[in-house]
Amino acid sequence: MKLRHIIVLTACTLAVSSCSINRALKTDGKDGPNIYSYQKREVDTIAKGEEAFVFPVGKRADWIDSFYFFHKAHGCDSMTFLEAMSMKSDSQGLLIIHEDSIVYERYWGDFNANTYATIFSVSKSITSLMCGIAVDDGYIHSIDDPVTDYLPELKKKDPMWQKLTIRHLLDMKSGLDFEDTYEFTSWKDLKMLNAMARLNYGHNIRKQIKGLKFRCEPGTKRRYESMTSAILGVVIENASGKRFADYLSEKVWQPLGMEHDALINIDSRKHDMAHAFGGITMTLRDLAKIGQLYLNYGSWEGKRIVSEEWIRQTITFDDDSHGYHYNWYNISYEGYIRPENSGYYAYGICAQTIYVNPYKNLVIVRMGSANNGCAFLPVLFEQLSIYWQ
Repeated sequence: MKLRHIIVLTACTLAVSSCSINRALKTDGKDGPNIYSYQKREVDTIAKGEEAFVFPVGKRADWIDSFYFFHKAHGCDSMTFLEAMSMKSDSQGLLIIHEDSIVYERYWGDFNANTYATIFSVSKSITSLMCGIAVDDGYIHSIDDPVTDYLPELKKKDPMWQKLTIRHLLDMKSGLDFEDTYEFTSWKDLKMLNAMARLNYGHNIRKQIKGLKFRCEPGTKRRYESMTSAILGVVIENASGKRFADYLSEKVWQPLGMEHDALINIDSRKHDMAHAFGGITMTLRDLAKIGQLYLNYGSWEGKRIVSEEWIRQTITFDDDSHGYHYNWYNISYEGYIRPENSGYYAYGICAQTIYVNPYKNLVIVRMGSANNGCAFLPVLFEQLSIYWQ
């Protein structure tokens, strides 16, 4: 979140409905949260198991550093991969897995393989994974179920809630009157900005959900909204009867042999609702395992983690959703022409990225503190994959 155009005086004098903006400014400052902000937040632990899986190290692909790319849409001259990752991109860590082995690993500054960083909206893609697992487990009967089947208290609210399905949440077609607004450029932005700050810094997500209104009928229009993934997280918790962190630990962290515990922000100790929309904090190598799981179509070391059908549905190109499906992006996003044998990716603020190309048996994960460079990193990774030897 970036609140650099907001000042405390504005929030105070307008007497907004909550102290969320003030709380955001006091917690993270005018530039919003960074990859280490979790240290100042209430968190739940996503526990690892007793046995860790460690990627084998293959032959290092030294040619990558000198690989030249060009992406005209971002006004870039030709530059090397290393230059693109280093120049103003604020990259902290990059890991490339090819044919199940580490072939490239680089860190900048004090960042290393054991460093924790928040992955922001890549968390949405992991929440989507958990939705698929909940379907496999029978906790969720169908993603075409209305959310009121799992949040029955919403039946007493707007009738539109009974038209909102889990599929709508996955594809960002909720119709809710909510917007991921981070900057204050006009007075009408204030309401949405406050709602976004409340989602990130408020103490009761369930209460905020109950107060939501609709701008249009669910399923009619797509708009990227973190609230949809927040609701999906509540659906998963209610359906499974388990805390989000515990269910994620049981079904993903332990089976995949994560090397470290992970963390997930919660709204408060009292309400203990996970920030399924953007609050997961973890290490780079463990993030690569999520990509590898998708590359393996939901299987890990001979064990089925999520159904192959769920992965195939996730990565199927959906032109109606502009390449966004089940909280993952097709490489056609950002106007890039979709080539044959292309990859797909998860993406978050600061250009946190999981890129997967099943045709090249390739997984690329990147963590950074920002991305101020001219390269849109998923497209850079796609170009790299095209020329992969």
